[in-house]
Amino acid sequence: MNDEPRVERRKGRPVKSRRTVGKSSADSLDYLFRMFYEIKVAEGRSKNTLEQYRNNYKFFAEYLDARGIEKRVGNIKREVCRDYIRYMREEAVRWENHKYLPKTSQTVGLSIETVNTRLKTLRVFFGCLVDESYILVSPMEGVKNLRKEESNIEVLDAEELRRLLMIPDQSFYPEFRDYVLMHLLIDGMMRISEAQGLRVQNFDFNGNSVTIPAAIAKNRKARTLALQARTVKLVKELYTENTVDFETDFLFITNYGEQMTPNHFRKRLIEYARKAGIKKKVHPHILRHTSATLFLEDGGDIRHLQMILGHSDMRMVQRYTHPSQKSVARQQSAHSAINKVIGKLNKPRRSSLRK
Repeated sequence: MNDEPRVERRKGRPVKSRRTVGKSSADSLDYLFRMFYEIKVAEGRSKNTLEQYRNNYKFFAEYLDARGIEKRVGNIKREVCRDYIRYMREEAVRWENHKYLPKTSQTVGLSIETVNTRLKTLRVFFGCLVDESYILVSPMEGVKNLRKEESNIEVLDAEELRRLLMIPDQSFYPEFRDYVLMHLLIDGMMRISEAQGLRVQNFDFNGNSVTIPAAIAKNRKARTLALQARTVKLVKELYTENTVDFETDFLFITNYGEQMTPNHFRKRLIEYARKAGIKKKVHPHILRHTSATLFLEDGGDIRHLQMILGHSDMRMVQRYTHPSQKSVARQQSAHSAINKVIGKLNKPRRSSLRK
């Protein structure tokens, strides 16, 4: 064996000892997210779901930067994920840089719903990395969602709905469009993203119904909803109005012809609610909550409601139904056990006074 010292033949040239492409790229969290994103595109995830993945990863990456944690998959431990929860609850600013909300709405600490939604994306992301053999164990394993308090979500009553519908001035195109959209959301109990993705060909004007295509349905399953004749008439009128100035088969468009976004309508709905004197927090989804509640209070069947709302899990349906205290009191009064025996007990009392 030659014991002579090894002579470096490439004097003055840098010596490469670490990989700069293959290994480091495979360990890069940004690279792995792009890989994950392409997998979900290939799996046919909806546009909204993909956008949610992208936004929620961006928020996680911002947290890592704030903590000085290099975005390498090996650095993401369970403790980091739990600290991310603390960061969202105690440091992150709610509605930061929001286009439409005032500075007074920007408060420290995200809602439980927002935190759990962002955690869900991380579970899916790291679960995919496990499935693809990039990591052995997900750092989200054992990290639980925040517990949500079981409080009733506020809904509108029928009178408030009437007041809300009276506000839009139908002589102006944008307000007439909003008026039609409000009718469709109340009548069809669909999500705002579903309604705003509808095209005229999704409506059966003769059969008074609309089909939510699988491509825009949240659960990726098409469903057909019956509509009242008045709602269908309004939809036809809006479509006719659209064809005068625009070449599009989308139903809900801006006054310059582009497809309307949920945020655009949300801002306008808040203003309608203010003008109607409604003190409750009004947003597009409250119309779905309200319609589901009124459906049940009117005697509608919860299993049919499940099909209308487009949920595969009955527990999800129950989150959308919030019977009013008046309804609960009415049911208790009508079905109280005391009603079964009151006839026998309700006999004239004998006077204790002797004549």
